[in-house]
Amino acid sequence: MPVFGIGLHVLIALFFAVHAIRNRQNNYWLFILFAFPGLGSVTYFFAIYLPDLRHSRGARNAARALVNIIDPTRELRAAEKAFDLTPTVGNRIRLATALLETGAHKAALEQYQQAANGPFATDPELLIGMARIWLELDEPHRALEELEKLFATYPQRRQHTDLALYYARALAGSGSDHTRTAFDLALKLASGPEVKCRYADWLTARHDAADHAQAHALYEEVIADSRYWDNRNTLARHREWLEHARQALAVT
Repeated sequence: MPVFGIGLHVLIALFFAVHAIRNRQNNYWLFILFAFPGLGSVTYFFAIYLPDLRHSRGARNAARALVNIIDPTRELRAAEKAFDLTPTVGNRIRLATALLETGAHKAALEQYQQAANGPFATDPELLIGMARIWLELDEPHRALEELEKLFATYPQRRQHTDLALYYARALAGSGSDHTRTAFDLALKLASGPEVKCRYADWLTARHDAADHAQAHALYEEVIADSRYWDNRNTLARHREWLEHARQALAVT
């Protein structure tokens, strides 16, 4: 079906081409998308776009909210059953991820660590999960180790919105001199309330008037942005950071 004189399959290929460029995928994807727009788009969707979407905070939060309403322990039960029936490394990682999503961080960590003892040691889902757990357990140095392993094997992941923020948090907790650069990148990739508040918190802890002024401005941006959160789901998802920004401004 043509849209403005351009085939829909071409427009879809253009969408994926922009995604490939922004996420620094190999140039051969551009050739595939433009040489075979229909088949190339389907291939890119399943090979790159869908796996990338799985680690998107927005997609993950939306899916989690829906599942929690319908059946909050559905995926955990399914993961436990799959692992009991077939205790493969892949099913162990699935179980660890399900535990992580329910907040059972220590149990998830045990599963991830067992999965890491083998050929899946550099699996991206494994490394990301362990980094998230170490951050939750206030072990930024260990989170940094996992993220460095991830980026060494998958350098394009540095440009992923969630991972850029995890990396900035890990650097901040480790006292790295590269923290500012990491937060600047995270803010550039995703200017949501969490990244603004976490960056502002780090700036506030520094003994520099310019940093404190920047932190103040970031907190104010969160409050200003909240005026455009026009649905309950968005407000509910970001309420924690909105209150965080308000409280931070009240004491500065």
